[in-house]
Amino acid sequence: MATTHRLTLDQRDTLLAMGMVLPAILYIVLLLGVPVVLAIVYSLNDVTTGSPVMHFVGLGNFTALLATPDFMRAVSNTFVITTSTLVGVLVLGTIQAELLVRPVRGKWLIRFLILLPWTAPASLSAIAWLWMLDSTFSPLDWILRGAGLLGHPGALFGDFSNTYWLGRSGLALFSIILVNVWRLLPLATVIILAGLNGVPRDIIEQSEIDGAGYFRRLFHIILPMLIPVFGVTILFTFVFVFSDIITVFILTRGGPANATQVLPSLAFFTGVQGGALGRGAATALFLLPVLAAVSILILSLIRRREI
Repeated sequence: MATTHRLTLDQRDTLLAMGMVLPAILYIVLLLGVPVVLAIVYSLNDVTTGSPVMHFVGLGNFTALLATPDFMRAVSNTFVITTSTLVGVLVLGTIQAELLVRPVRGKWLIRFLILLPWTAPASLSAIAWLWMLDSTFSPLDWILRGAGLLGHPGALFGDFSNTYWLGRSGLALFSIILVNVWRLLPLATVIILAGLNGVPRDIIEQSEIDGAGYFRRLFHIILPMLIPVFGVTILFTFVFVFSDIITVFILTRGGPANATQVLPSLAFFTGVQGGALGRGAATALFLLPVLAAVSILILSLIRRREI
């Protein structure tokens, strides 16, 4: 007589958990694991889109990149854009969150308007900024001319008829940072606002009773308690900006003269448009250790702070 084996409750829970997690694991392996493995293989070989044959070159692609001025400039631009965006997002996000936490009329409308840049697709936002920064039809230039800051000798932006935001290296780099801050500011504001709402009110009220002023409460009580929240904001902003290609690709395509070239765009132009898959994969792999190191560092600091 055959005996039936019934699973225990713990075994059923384990199987259910494995079944729920398995699609996520497959998604990560197929979407991230396979491309990373292919990138490593391509980076160690001389492979192009015009030839299916791969020639093993070891670390030749990496050493060649380190000797390329365009690559070193892309590394510098990537860190400059990321760091500047981080500072702008943290400062402006904290200010906006501090204002939104106050009881004011129409707060829901203000929050809705602040979240609009985050809800819009990144490509459409970049295209809108491409029009706003156009060398001929820029509304920003029209505003500057109307304010007397452009178009005559002694003006803040010179006596040029247009500023050419995307045609000069310094202004183009500033424009990339400006668009990145505009895109990521809503996310940072929401994260910091959630942290501000989680600050115990009894501590704030006690400090007010003790005679602590606004700035003393802000810098000695509120901001120190928000350090883990700032860590999450820094992590999300760093990952988004450091690996972003949309803003640079749509606005400047790395120009003028590679002045705004970053590692993701350089990898795309080298590997996909240029056909040098091995060199492009080597360029993209430089992002991986930096992102991993920064993520591990920030998460460890957040965990240590919470403990």
